[in-house]
Amino acid sequence: MSLPPDEAGDRESAGSGGESAASPPHPAFPRTQAPRPAYRLIPSQFPPIGLFDTVATAADLGAAMELAGWTNDRLVTERIARLPQAEWVYGRPNSSIVMASFLHVAPGGMRFNGADLGAWYASADIRTAAAEVGHHLRREAASRALPGLRRVYRSYAARLDGAFVDIRRAHAPAGQGPLLDPLYDPQAYARSQPFGEAVRDAALAGGGAEPAGIVFDSLRLAGGVNAVAYRPSLVLDIVQADHYAIHVRRDERRIDVERLKTGS
Repeated sequence: MSLPPDEAGDRESAGSGGESAASPPHPAFPRTQAPRPAYRLIPSQFPPIGLFDTVATAADLGAAMELAGWTNDRLVTERIARLPQAEWVYGRPNSSIVMASFLHVAPGGMRFNGADLGAWYASADIRTAAAEVGHHLRREAASRALPGLRRVYRSYAARLDGAFVDIRRAHAPAGQGPLLDPLYDPQAYARSQPFGEAVRDAALAGGGAEPAGIVFDSLRLAGGVNAVAYRPSLVLDIVQADHYAIHVRRDERRIDVERLKTGS
């Protein structure tokens, strides 16, 4: 399948953007359920390493991380220390996939998280997930001065439990719509990252009424819906599904997506 051109441009940064509007407080927005299932695409070049899947206790996990050399990475050590131990996921299938999304982070962070700690991003459907990763794949092609890139991804379906802050434009309370503009800035994360980290702080503070993440509109596919989850313990029932090859061209907005046969 081919996806239509994505909605936003290719320039994004964590530290730029206008200072004219402050991020709105997250309690101003309603709560909702995350899409179920929610789909995530991970490059197949990074194989699923079962470090977290096989240990039974937090003490075992620390020893396993040290044995595998993870504790030699200062950033990984600092990031896992930022997660309450109750949020460490281990001893169940695909635990490592979840924890890797929190411990391995892009240098500048992403839209709703800074570089200090990652999060689990997912989409309501494969089309939206492909549009999201295809956008970043095109940016990579441009940064490397390549005419295009093709990469194979494996898909995961998961249930994201808990209540999520709903910042979809169609669901914004009366008068709150303009406050969303800085969160959807296509060129910068200067407002969206502090907003997301405030939601994370509430999520990790404990209490059943606190939000578990954010549901938001896709900037890459019109009508698409995404979610970001801040609590690893609430990323549940994870199942690996199909593999997809995604092909982009640096100077074109179209994204070509091919579902691969088993063993491709």
